[in-house]
Formats: sequence, structure tokens, C-alpha cells
Amino acid sequence: MKIAVLGSGNGAHAVAFECARAGHEVSIFDFPSFSASVEAIAAAGGISSVGRMEGFQKIAYAGTDIAAVMEGASLIIAVGPSYSTEPFAEACRPYVREGQVYVVMPGSCMGALVFKRALGLDPLDERVCVAETSTLPYAVRIMGPASIDVYHRLIGAYTVATLPRSRGDEVYELLTGIFTGMEKGRSVFETTLSNSNPVIHPVVTTLNVGLIERTRGDFEFYSEGITPSVGNLMEAIDTERLRIGEALGVKLERGPSKGIRQGYANVDTEDYCLSYSTAPGFAGIRAQSSLDHRYYNEDLGYTMMFWLDLADRFGVDVPGMQSLVTLASMITKKDFRKDPPRTLASLGLDGWTREQLLEL
Repeated sequence: MKIAVLGSGNGAHAVAFECARAGHEVSIFDFPSFSASVEAIAAAGGISSVGRMEGFQKIAYAGTDIAAVMEGASLIIAVGPSYSTEPFAEACRPYVREGQVYVVMPGSCMGALVFKRALGLDPLDERVCVAETSTLPYAVRIMGPASIDVYHRLIGAYTVATLPRSRGDEVYELLTGIFTGMEKGRSVFETTLSNSNPVIHPVVTTLNVGLIERTRGDFEFYSEGITPSVGNLMEAIDTERLRIGEALGVKLERGPSKGIRQGYANVDTEDYCLSYSTAPGFAGIRAQSSLDHRYYNEDLGYTMMFWLDLADRFGVDVPGMQSLVTLASMITKKDFRKDPPRTLASLGLDGWTREQLLEL
């Protein structure tokens, strides 16, 4: 099978490597502003990996020509932050054809819906399926040109959901031939609300803001950044996430138990500090060097703001999330509440009933 990977960041390297390792012909595209990364892969002829995935995998093409990667590709995987979803879809739009499967990995915040609308398609159009995953199945960092270190590869507890839902079984079967441990989700609201990043990253960042600025991130984000009090706030935010899911009718799993099933954690506990700070899958991951980072800009600015919109719609009290957004806005002098990029209204879902939303 010909697979197109859109993106050239940490996750895109790992996805391309794993798809090639599964025996598929893989091409990688990114925009000219990221040409150095794809040029490095092209020069090396592929990607080298150490850690949980080892070896070298050949990549058929890596470059900035979208037509070259879309030619003959039946599976297209977009791997990048939330703000890349629409640009990737718009680049693909001239090459859309019936039967293609697109995957936004991770979906982060209703990525499948955003991508499908940007393709110019109705969300329920069955001719072209767009799926999203609840998370990226790796903890991974680029270590050098065309070279990655995979700190952890999830063993389970990450889900995929499709638009339309009727294509779910087909796409699940297709993807599990490559991505072991993947589970079938019930809806894109489940995958969006199963994203643990907004529970972890903004909390740890906010409660370690002085250390981040003083050391420029010279500490381990999880093992050193998460103390008992940090864990308490993470637990409070996670509880509010579960309440939003319950109000919407989406069954969700608490972070620590999910961490065990994913293979990140090895201590079966509901203690958030112990679960995350001692997790082998997070060992060695350094903090960000500044506050202008996806831990605020994406995890709070996109996903948590969307969660707050859902909470407001369904009357869920979320004081922890509200306080966290207020503090992050004060700390960064950036009003995250002003014109959030993802809301029910901006996604064309304003006025939809709970039942209609869950049919997506």
C-alpha cells in the first residue's frame, strides 16, 4: 500500500518509520518552511530510529511536492499540531478521490472534523473517510537529521474514530495492521476527550513556570516537574474532563489507569503524582525551553478551550480548567479566551443536540 505522511516533526518521523517497517511504500510531505527536515530524510534515503523502535527504514520520497506524495496514496496520515490540520487538508484538496482514507494523528481537538470540512466534504460523506486518533502512539524526539529516539511506543489504550462512523470497522482493520494496540473508539468526541495532554502539560507548565524560565527547561518534565501538589491539580482537571464526558454521554478513562494500559506507567495507582512522575515511558523527557510552546498554545489554547465550550453547553462546573486558563493568560499576557480557534460554533455544530453530536 502507498502511504502519504504529512508532516516532518517528531511524530511524523515515527509514523513514517513504523509504516515503512510494516512493509508499505511511504512518502513524506511538508511545507517549504520545513524543507530542512524533509531534505535530511531524502538525503539519508530514510529514517533511523533507536529506543523502542530500532533500525533504518527506507522512505520512497521526502519533499515539498504534495502531488508526489498524493499520487497513488490510499492512506494519508497527517501528523502535526492542531494548527497544521487545516493547511494539510487544503494542500490535499485538489487530490481527493473516492476511497481514500485520511487519518489525523493525533486528532488533538476534533481534527477529523476540521480536516474533512477543509477538504470541502460533508462530515458524513462516505466516499472519503477521515479518522482521528486520541493520541500519538509514541513518546519520541528527533535526535539529528533523519534520526529519532522513541522513548516509548504505546501498547494499548489509544483509540481511533472515523467520520462517518459507518466506516469505523473498515478503517480500524486497516490501521491495526500497522499500529498495534490501537482500539476502536465510539465517536470523535471520545477521541477528543480522551486526549490527556491538556490534563498534564498546562498544569505542569504553570506550576513550574519559574523553573522553566530560570533553567530554559533544563529538568525532566515528568519525573522532576510533577510533585504531589502538581498531581493534585492534575487529578482535579482530569475529574472535570470526565464530568464533561459524562454530560455528553461519552465514557472516559482516568489518566493513571490509562497510563498503565498504554505502558507508560508501571505503578497501578490512582495517585497522579506517583503514576506520572515514576512512569518509565516518560523518563528522560526534558521540559520545554520557553512558555511559547504547544503545551500552552495547543493543549490549552485549542483543546482545553474546546472542553470549556462543551462544559458551558452542557452545564458542567469546571473551576479548575477555568482557573488554569486565567493563570496561563496572565502568565503569558495572551488572552486564551479571546477568539478560541475551536468551538462548537466554529466547527458548525452550534445548536446540535447531544444525540446529533454523538452521531458524528
